[in-house]
Amino acid sequence: MADAAGRLSALAEEVLGAPFPVRIRAWDGSEAGPPPGPSPHTGDTRDATGTADAVDAAATADASPKPPTLVVRNRRAVRRLLWRPGELGLARGWVAGDLDIDGDLYAALDLLSGVLWDRGEESAPRRNLRSVLNAARDPRLRSAARDLLAIAGPWPPPKPPVEEVRARRGPLHTLRRDRAAISHHYDVGNDFYELVLGPSMVYSCAYWPAPDATSQPDPDAGADLAEAQRAKLDLVCRKLGLEPGQRLLDVGCGWGSMVLHAAREYGVRAVGITLSQEQAEYARKRVADAGLTDRVEIRVQDYRRVSDGPYDAISSIGMAEHVGAVRYGEYAALLYGLLRPGGRLLNHQIARPPQRHEDAYRVDEFIDRYVFPDGELAPVGRTVSQLEEAGFEVRDLESLREHYGLTLRAWVGNLERNWTQALRHVSPGRARVWRLYMAASALAFERNRIGVNQVLAVRTPEPGTSGLPLRTRTWN
Repeated sequence: MADAAGRLSALAEEVLGAPFPVRIRAWDGSEAGPPPGPSPHTGDTRDATGTADAVDAAATADASPKPPTLVVRNRRAVRRLLWRPGELGLARGWVAGDLDIDGDLYAALDLLSGVLWDRGEESAPRRNLRSVLNAARDPRLRSAARDLLAIAGPWPPPKPPVEEVRARRGPLHTLRRDRAAISHHYDVGNDFYELVLGPSMVYSCAYWPAPDATSQPDPDAGADLAEAQRAKLDLVCRKLGLEPGQRLLDVGCGWGSMVLHAAREYGVRAVGITLSQEQAEYARKRVADAGLTDRVEIRVQDYRRVSDGPYDAISSIGMAEHVGAVRYGEYAALLYGLLRPGGRLLNHQIARPPQRHEDAYRVDEFIDRYVFPDGELAPVGRTVSQLEEAGFEVRDLESLREHYGLTLRAWVGNLERNWTQALRHVSPGRARVWRLYMAASALAFERNRIGVNQVLAVRTPEPGTSGLPLRTRTWN
């Protein structure tokens, strides 16, 4: 087929009503779209071949940046888009290796954001129905659909990549369904996470130092992620006011970094809970190696099954996104009940902007099918309200949005530098999922599409004595 890229570019413009924002290179070698030329570098120089050697070489290359190009490797990518237009079809093509980006991944995602994510508040079912009806009435779009069918080639539709979560049944956020969702994301191999997260093994937003007059933290240039993660753990400990002998519960403890830091640096007795068997085994080994088995306990346990309060403090760092709207009130009430009077909760949670019609909120299909099954984001105002409804007094809220963009860029850099080794631990599709979701998330934080907040709340006793200083920001 001659000039497949030209035909795809023209069809995309017909459907979108505007020029497709990135250049296209098709399987026949043809190219179309915005002319090649210099583009700003935003941190990714991966070669389009998608091979391990290309990624490792790109990590050290010092070539001039070029504008990104969407590489359509075969007709199968077009068939995926025909059967699932939009984000999910593109995601399936990316994970399967049918689609790739030649050039700067961050720049490409930034350019494509208007096509993929900036879609307004209309609910997905209503938006899809309206799109179908409009297409059926529009002769231009009917003609475009026929052309796309001709380009796509033989049927049937391709199967989804094996990395995709299959259809789930039953009510959301039961004990069994939450356990399966957590296993999908976290039980992909501790060796893989070591490559991505680095020695800190902390899978949440780091706390980067303030830039001075001449420098800005640059994860791509090897800024110290481990030190930034240590600073975040210490910030949480200081906000909780931890003291020797106190009991700390860490909900969603991951690989044990928070409980280890709190026990080692602040002398607390800590319990960490996770639903991931792989995380628990790794964390227990770290505790034993640190000689802290007398002060740190790691459990495979759901937060709904913890019954050995009271605790002096509770940390929940990057876990509440898995709770879900239908369970959040229960989550807040249970944590309140596990604290002693005067005890503190530090809830570190990703947030989204509120919508005019909250029932229109839908999780991105790519995130739901490939990254965080059943994960949900809520506006920070709703989180604060539900904590207060449970009885907490909310005393401080700090946004770390820019810090998460820096953290995600550091993780992407780690994955790209260690691509060859990563593929010894996970499938190429799984590695591509992580690279895409982390790069897209970095841009989402940087562009203020999502945020992350630390909310400090207290189970203030009846007399009203919170136990906090008059000037609470003494931990900074």
